[in-house]
Amino acid sequence: MNELLIDRHRIAPAGRTLVIAEIGVNHDGSAQRALELVRRAHEAGADAVKLQIFHATQLLHGSARFADYQQSRTDAADPVEMLLQYELCLEDVATIVASIRALGMIPLATPFSPDDVPVIDQLDLPAVKIASPDIVNLALLRRAARTRPPLLLSTGASTIAEIAQAVQWMSEWQTPIALLHCISSYPVPDVDAQLSWIGELSARFALPVGYSDHSTDLDAGAFAVMAGACIVEKHLTYDRNATGPDHSASADPQQFARYVASIRRAERLRGSGSRHVLACEQDVRTVSRQSLVLRRAIEAGQAITLDDLTVQRPGTGIPAAQEARVIGRSARSALPAGTMLDWSMLADAA
Repeated sequence: MNELLIDRHRIAPAGRTLVIAEIGVNHDGSAQRALELVRRAHEAGADAVKLQIFHATQLLHGSARFADYQQSRTDAADPVEMLLQYELCLEDVATIVASIRALGMIPLATPFSPDDVPVIDQLDLPAVKIASPDIVNLALLRRAARTRPPLLLSTGASTIAEIAQAVQWMSEWQTPIALLHCISSYPVPDVDAQLSWIGELSARFALPVGYSDHSTDLDAGAFAVMAGACIVEKHLTYDRNATGPDHSASADPQQFARYVASIRRAERLRGSGSRHVLACEQDVRTVSRQSLVLRRAIEAGQAITLDDLTVQRPGTGIPAAQEARVIGRSARSALPAGTMLDWSMLADAA
């Protein structure tokens, strides 16, 4: 499976999960509120903070309409008017990115049009996040892949064929990527979370896979890690009851801190590496494994039969699983009943 390096963070299965606090438009168009959310993300333990770079009039055609979930969460007359409220100027975005870096976190951003990509390049961000709707946006993907790799591709509302096409494009462009399992619903009910799809994406495409979480379950990120996610992205807000499209599907600072703590605990429970006997198991392994013991006395030179043997704990003698290697061998000296056999007691096999 491919690995990614985003800034100083290595993205790999069973490695430390990259936890991204998605500010998105939850700053409500205020740079100061965005800076406060950056501080809260740091306090909660996030590794990275993600912004959105867009120009409403460039992104949306005049015929654009609200998604159902947006309609009930805005006072704007139309989608363009709504997004205009959330645009940040380049100067403000640069200030926010500097704050993210100053706090030791990784700054990331999502562009929504090809012309937004140079802004990300100008800010020298270490990776680009592509939103779910744009996994089929060839122009944007091509611009981002050639300008600022690696890419994190969200897969919400996408078919396997559409995901495969995007992966193929990236392969042709030799662009390192990770896929993020995502359900494009705000919020996502538990029954639709489909965390098992993380494993499906990983097995099918042999790529690092993460989870862009729109649920309200504070353990969903931890469950995603258990399912194989090596990146988890979650919206952060100052108030889940605030007016705006994403607040209600976000976590407030206290919830986000619990969310991150749950992910870190999941990492500990998940472990790493291939299966082996752990140091904490050695004592129990020794005292509870089984050894071959003589059921009755054996004379010197007498061949041992299956009927001469029984099995008892601890596992400090010849292992019970080795009985086939013991049967037919002769005793070097007389051995009383109850003797736990050791290889030194037996003659070499003929």
